[in-house]
Amino acid sequence: MVEAPDNQALPKAEESRKIPEVLPILPVIDLTLFPRMVLPLVVHGEESQKLVDEAMAKDRLIGILVSKRNDLQPAEKPEELYEVGTAALILKMSKPDEKGTQLLVQGIARFRIQEYVSDKPYLHARIEPILEQSVKDIEVDAMMSNLVGLFHKVLKLSPYLPKEMGALANSLDEGGMLADLIASSLNISKDEKQKALEAQGVKERLKEVTRLINRELEVLELGQKIQSQVKQDMDQSQREFYLRQQLKAIKEELGEKDESKVEVEEYRTKIAEKNLPEEAKKEAERELQRLERMHPSSAEYTVASTYLDWMTALPWNQSTEDMLNIKNARRVLDEDHYDLEKVKKRIIEYLAVRKLKPDSKGPILCFVGPPGTGKTSLGRSIARALGRKFIRLSLGGVRDEAEVRGHRRTYVGALPGRIIQGIRRAESNNPVFMLDEIDKVGADFRGDPSAALLEVLDPEQNFSFSDHYLDVAFDLSKVMFITTANILDTIPPALRDRMEVLNLAGYTEDEKVKIAQRYLISRQLEAHGLTPEQLTITAGAIRRIISGYTREAGLRNVEREIAAVCRGVACVVAEGCKGPTHVKARDLHKFLGPVRFRSEVNERISTPGVAAGLAWTQSGGDLLFVEAAKMKGKYGLTLTGQLGDVMKESARAALSFIRSHVQELGIPEDFYENQEIHIHVPAGAIPKDGPSAGVTMLTALASLLTDKTVVRDLSMTGEITLRGQVLPVGGIKEKVLAAHRAGIKRIIMPKWNEKDLEEVPKKVRKAMRFHFVETMDEVLRIALPKD
Repeated sequence: MVEAPDNQALPKAEESRKIPEVLPILPVIDLTLFPRMVLPLVVHGEESQKLVDEAMAKDRLIGILVSKRNDLQPAEKPEELYEVGTAALILKMSKPDEKGTQLLVQGIARFRIQEYVSDKPYLHARIEPILEQSVKDIEVDAMMSNLVGLFHKVLKLSPYLPKEMGALANSLDEGGMLADLIASSLNISKDEKQKALEAQGVKERLKEVTRLINRELEVLELGQKIQSQVKQDMDQSQREFYLRQQLKAIKEELGEKDESKVEVEEYRTKIAEKNLPEEAKKEAERELQRLERMHPSSAEYTVASTYLDWMTALPWNQSTEDMLNIKNARRVLDEDHYDLEKVKKRIIEYLAVRKLKPDSKGPILCFVGPPGTGKTSLGRSIARALGRKFIRLSLGGVRDEAEVRGHRRTYVGALPGRIIQGIRRAESNNPVFMLDEIDKVGADFRGDPSAALLEVLDPEQNFSFSDHYLDVAFDLSKVMFITTANILDTIPPALRDRMEVLNLAGYTEDEKVKIAQRYLISRQLEAHGLTPEQLTITAGAIRRIISGYTREAGLRNVEREIAAVCRGVACVVAEGCKGPTHVKARDLHKFLGPVRFRSEVNERISTPGVAAGLAWTQSGGDLLFVEAAKMKGKYGLTLTGQLGDVMKESARAALSFIRSHVQELGIPEDFYENQEIHIHVPAGAIPKDGPSAGVTMLTALASLLTDKTVVRDLSMTGEITLRGQVLPVGGIKEKVLAAHRAGIKRIIMPKWNEKDLEEVPKKVRKAMRFHFVETMDEVLRIALPKD
């Protein structure tokens, strides 16, 4: 086998001599010899050296074929060699040692293998010389001129080609020889050189070599461009380094310290003073070491310094001392909120336990109730009673888990989650932290924030809360978390299980009047620049606002109407009127317009087929009317009013009960065959669902078919079965308060819900009469009396 250095060319080739039909074949690994080109070779191996010795003894002619293999191993079989090669004349031979023979060979002509004659002791093959006629026309001249021009460009850019090659290329007037010279000179692969060797005809070879030299020129130009850019960047970096070293020396002469070193020392001092937990301290010191090795202009420098800012700003060990004076806490809670005795009792219990056992874990309270019932303001009162900082975080519409757990530091602009941000703002590790609107947390492709809250709101886990940004555990067990929600249904069960639910159902009319007198009026007077001497609102006016202009469980709309009155009086005062203004009930239309709500019970329950029920909504309880009508036609049941599936099933169950008890009710047995029944629930634009309207639907149907009017001051709630049993329902307190606001005096409810009346204020219970029933027979005896 043969190894060879680079190609060399002679300006003049020896005259072609007659090539025998059978040639000894010398395989080469990574070398292509072109006709008329001279190459030095080094021959290794016993067989190859024997081939050279015998050729030197005869006519010095050998055939050179390139191996197809790419692993730099000798070709072992004839099929591993290309079929086209070059017949070569051995010009010189020398043996400096026994390891190899040095040759100088010159290409004579191309040939193609016909067949291999033998392979012992080396390859012999019958060949067919490839004869080539010289072509000279305008196209060849143009191709040669273009090729010479490209070759000169390559010579300028190539460090491995001597410049004299350009003069040699200019002296050649034969296209084939020019193509061979350039192809043998280019630094291209053996496969590409083999393609140029195998190209048939002068024009084809010129085209192939032109393609190869164009590619080589592009590579050289790109390499030079990269080299120039790298050199320019290195020069700039060296210049900046030199200037920084000069600046450093100047600052040292002036006695000034390096700002980055000063900053590093400041962080080191802060870490030592903060007395961080062991894990956090190790992470901070590791980041500080990275910061110390960085240059201030580095992008990572800002990331590291921001992280250290957070680590040293968090209150790892800073706590506010709790005010464990039970009497004072009770006074604060009573000052800020009227009623809400159940919630206040729970807070006092927490303080009492905390006083007896200071290391007790804080509860996770969840205030559930309609809007405007004081859930959010309760959190502020609790913080004031405890003497703690108060932080509020609104979770409404939050859909990204990173809002809770933070972003990893690999992201641009990464920050800790809003839990850690709130702790930093509080500058205390035991604030009262309110998570507002937890029932409105969403989830999408960015993760589920409610799942991230499972660790936050679990006293058994949150002592080692891990934020993605900090990447170290932070103790949240000292934080008192309070959550608020309008409904519980949308809160995931696992999250709901971690919280202690306290219901805020709503306020009675008397409670609203007292709250307005104590809190709302004074707050709105201050907000509108008025004094109590300039405006007074009587209790009768407040009561009229509550009953005639609002219909809600909370107090937000009441406060808005009071604000409207204050704005009207502010206009009068701004115009120059200095006298006091007393607003009575009869004066409200001047500020608020005509009364918007009035009692509809007496008007709507005036004919058979109408019954008043009670419904639960997100904003509290409400009165729900059910209307039934019959008409001649084919039997059937029509249901309207945007009823849900459960409510439709209740209507069908009610009709089936009546059809199975026609004799007891005194209804004709064939009533359903010639009449069509239509049940409608007004407020058709509002979707309705639930089983608690079953009793009301059955009563309305019985009233329609017996032609008896339901008792006017009566409302009802309960689920029914086909056997006529009345099953318990939820939301009793909200429903009772809604009935009281509407002027209802009597309520029918399931016997099993009697215990739920304990949550209803005593004054409301005394003002109303309750009928507890177990079957529909009892309901109809009360709602449809015989006389």
